[in-house]
Amino acid sequence: MSVVETLPAISPIHIVDHNFSVAAERLGLDEEQRKLLKMPFRELKVEVPIRMDDGALRVFNGYRVQHSGARGPAKGGIRFHPQVDLDEVRSLAEAMTWKTALANIPFGGAKGGVDCDPAEMSTGELERVTRKFISRIHNILGPYRDVPAPDVNTNGQVMAWIMDEYSSHHGYTPACVTGKPVELGGSLGRKQATGRGVMLVLKKYLNDIHRSSRGMRVAVQGFGNVGSHAAMLLEDEGAGVFAVSDMYGAIMGRNGKALPIKEVVEHVRKTGSVIEFPGSESLSNDELLLLDCDILIPAALECVLHAKNAPKVKARIIAEAANLPTTPEADDILTRKGVTILPDILTNLGGVIVSYFEWIQNLQQEFWEEERVNAELDRYITVAYNDVATLASEARVPFKVAAYQIAVKRVAHAEELRGV
Repeated sequence: MSVVETLPAISPIHIVDHNFSVAAERLGLDEEQRKLLKMPFRELKVEVPIRMDDGALRVFNGYRVQHSGARGPAKGGIRFHPQVDLDEVRSLAEAMTWKTALANIPFGGAKGGVDCDPAEMSTGELERVTRKFISRIHNILGPYRDVPAPDVNTNGQVMAWIMDEYSSHHGYTPACVTGKPVELGGSLGRKQATGRGVMLVLKKYLNDIHRSSRGMRVAVQGFGNVGSHAAMLLEDEGAGVFAVSDMYGAIMGRNGKALPIKEVVEHVRKTGSVIEFPGSESLSNDELLLLDCDILIPAALECVLHAKNAPKVKARIIAEAANLPTTPEADDILTRKGVTILPDILTNLGGVIVSYFEWIQNLQQEFWEEERVNAELDRYITVAYNDVATLASEARVPFKVAAYQIAVKRVAHAEELRGV
């Protein structure tokens, strides 16, 4: 089965440009303000040469884009994926600026990545890529400059290597990166945080429309860290997650019945994929997006919902757990169809909020119990959701328009206060 989906030629930068322009227009920002807010503060491209296990030398490209530091140190993940390029990293860095502003935490936005494929690399090769990349960019990182975190194909182990490599240049500095293992200064609840945030936003929206998650039919496109934890938490809330997918394909419960998600997670741990889960039916990622369901959760890569497939989407609610999964054209089509889109900069806030908690704990040399982490996460998510829902209702605009308007206004005000 092919692992590559056929998508229209569209860049994530198109999405962030559109979302920013709509917000800027509604806020009445002039051209100088727009230029100041849009242009990245710093962009860095480095070569990442490593010796592979077979003795061959390979040179990868590494990127780090710091979009804004107006509200605090830059914050954003590092991803390992063969399709990583400067445009993608630039657009995701900007999206992080608006996300941290919407969460109202003291960070700006950044993103980074290396154009390697971890699926084809050994653990030793991944460690060498990570360390070489950080050795090339460490001078622009730091607890008060730029704090990386996990993203696509990176995890706590990669963050541990980043902390160790950074510390080898600057002395022991656990606050230089978040998403670390708990044993190295990570926070309890961080691994589940993004998925928990997805569940919390959905619960708050369903409560607003006087519905319950119990009995809701849910499809999850992307069963990585975010998608799997969102699925497990929604299952705990009584929802029926009946279809999930990863890069190798998708499965659904036989005859459309809900899958036992914790058993699927264990199957993935043993086999590396959701495919061939006992008692399931196979389908493609593209087919999963078009299933008849109450809630669709795109939790993989960008631009998966677009003008070609949006007219065929049957979901009633789309919770954007991935970054930039829906193009502006798809937004318009789905909104006209009456589909509610819970935007990424709100729905996947959980990860960056708990990263903020981890940063606080590292700087203050504290350790929070998981109960406190989850309670504080709920509090921050509640405030952000209420801000967006209130503006959306008052201005009669979609959630995405309201979210970007709030975020852009906060960053613009910070730039104004700083006297730029």
